[in-house]
Amino acid sequence: MTSVRGSSASISPKARSLHQSNRQITFELDDNRLIADLFGEYDANLVLLEDRLGIKAVAHGNVVTFSGPEEACDSAKLILEGLYTRLKQGEQIGPGEIDGAVRHANAIYESKRPGRDTSQAKKSKYLKDQGTGLAQIRTRKRVITARTPNQSEYIRSIENKDLVFATGPAGTGKTYLGVAYAASCLERGETERIILSRPAVEAGERLGFLPGDMKDKIDPYLRPLYDALYDVLPPEKVERGLETGVIEIAPLAFMRGRTLAHAFIILDEAQNTTPMQMKMFLTRIGENSKMIVTGDPTQIDLPHGQTSGLEEAISLLNKIDEIDHIAFNSGDVIRRELVARIVEAYDRSG
Repeated sequence: MTSVRGSSASISPKARSLHQSNRQITFELDDNRLIADLFGEYDANLVLLEDRLGIKAVAHGNVVTFSGPEEACDSAKLILEGLYTRLKQGEQIGPGEIDGAVRHANAIYESKRPGRDTSQAKKSKYLKDQGTGLAQIRTRKRVITARTPNQSEYIRSIENKDLVFATGPAGTGKTYLGVAYAASCLERGETERIILSRPAVEAGERLGFLPGDMKDKIDPYLRPLYDALYDVLPPEKVERGLETGVIEIAPLAFMRGRTLAHAFIILDEAQNTTPMQMKMFLTRIGENSKMIVTGDPTQIDLPHGQTSGLEEAISLLNKIDEIDHIAFNSGDVIRRELVARIVEAYDRSG
């Protein structure tokens, strides 16, 4: 059954304190070499935890004490221990990792509210995730860790499903995580090639006749896919892949008539496909292939009155077991807080 998941709203420190008694937690970390990276310069990471969770953090050497609302202190301990585990595994920790861990912890707090899933199994699942660093994608160049609960669900859906739709606003990681997962599969030998595609629809501008050969003409539309590839793979591997066809980047129109077997296929900006284009693309998937379709239904650049193939496909295919749909929202925006505020402002006006 297709599932649609939304991001949990973050809980303010003030809201936490209204419903919880205060407590104090003290614990010790055993590897002094990691303390500086864990706490951050001038204890900046602890200060960020204080700000996000509404607690007080005090560090003496490798001993940490959290005081404040009970739920917030429990979350802070889980978060710090999870980040400590990731440092042991060779990862780097910064404000983004702190923010991502807090978002996951807030999802657990949300689940305890009246009318939500309060099962212990869900909390146990979070505890297990914290110990392993949340959902992750590993390439030789870097480790990408989910920064919101929806990103974790997205990564797990890609692992378990043949076709995943990912919808939501800019900055939620839809395309980047999809390309990163595809790159990881290529490095592990789990797929033979990566195929990245986009519909060549202008976003309100009139670019005219671009100079150069076919590659030169379509590259401006596909630049975000190139950017993601170079961020997760060494440049020489990307260049070699593009030359040999192991990595193929092509406009949607070039997909007609093909059957794509043993491949990882990603369609970006899918809100700008027509229903016929979407049907054509989805039916290209062959044996031992995975497909990801991403798009933002609020940014359709098709001619006025034209139906988006993305919305139609999600509606038609929502009962097929091998297909999943992850719905991101403004709470999943990770580029920077200002982007999330812009998205929320447009959502309110609409």
